[in-house]
Amino acid sequence: MRKTDRDLASLTVLALLMTGPRHAYEMHLLIEKTHKTFVTGLPRSLYHAVNRLVGGGEIRVSDVVREPGRPERTVYALTDQGRARLREWIGVLLREPDPDSSLLTAALSFAGCLPPETVAGLLRERQAGLEDRLAAAGAVPELPRILLIETEYEVSRLTAERDWVSEIAADIETGRLTWPADMAEVADVTPLLQEDG
Repeated sequence: MRKTDRDLASLTVLALLMTGPRHAYEMHLLIEKTHKTFVTGLPRSLYHAVNRLVGGGEIRVSDVVREPGRPERTVYALTDQGRARLREWIGVLLREPDPDSSLLTAALSFAGCLPPETVAGLLRERQAGLEDRLAAAGAVPELPRILLIETEYEVSRLTAERDWVSEIAADIETGRLTWPADMAEVADVTPLLQEDG
């Protein structure tokens, strides 16, 4: 996994723009109100992410608005390059096991940006990767338990994640977990934003 794949502020910006153009303050409010606690260092990390994504061509300025009594705000929109990067990025985070659980949390939070069958396939790949890690963790020398207690924890953690991932993939495959092709249909966050006036 590349270092850039761990930039959850940039991932979140791309995902939020998947539902339509927004300004940075609106994205900040949405991150807070939807409890995206995996995005740390707000608001600075968000503004840095926006600048990186504009520089990389993954988002673009779509408008500049000035509402009475409010500061001028730059509105950003997702580019085709950004849409492709978002899908690839979510795929990497869903597919590749990592000790940093915030990466999976973020990927699951935005899994609706991908088709259900794609998500199920990626989770099955993750499940296989977890099986490999479990096999490696189990291949340890015979030593007193206290010297291997961290391995015992890791086996327990990997087993729980493998079982949960398998269950979610099965729910998608059998139709117990579904979502629309266009997440904008279910992503109306207007009421959340109106709470601030």
